[in-house]
Amino acid sequence: MGSAASLLPFVLMFAVFYFLLIRPQQRKSKQRNSMLSSLKKGDKIVTIGGMHGTIMEISDDVVVLRVNDATKITFDRSAINTITTSAAVSAAPSAPVVEKKEDQAENIKA
Repeated sequence: MGSAASLLPFVLMFAVFYFLLIRPQQRKSKQRNSMLSSLKKGDKIVTIGGMHGTIMEISDDVVVLRVNDATKITFDRSAINTITTSAAVSAAPSAPVVEKKEDQAENIKA
């Protein structure tokens, strides 16, 4: 009984470390790997250094970004921090909803 009781604090400490540190880090790493694997041409991204650009070419471990109209910069795929706009989202423009003036006038009268 004495040896089991002396091991209990170590087991509890490991459980706390697992649920507060290890598990969230594994989840974050899995999300980052899935984000990096889902990159495609046309995505707008931000690098770890804060550079904004659009993906022009992509390979297994190298990404070519268009930073402005004429500048192309090559980065490692792992240097990408976030995707700001996906190519699929930017390819499908959303039509703004605009009410006609007659509809607005009817809403005021009612």
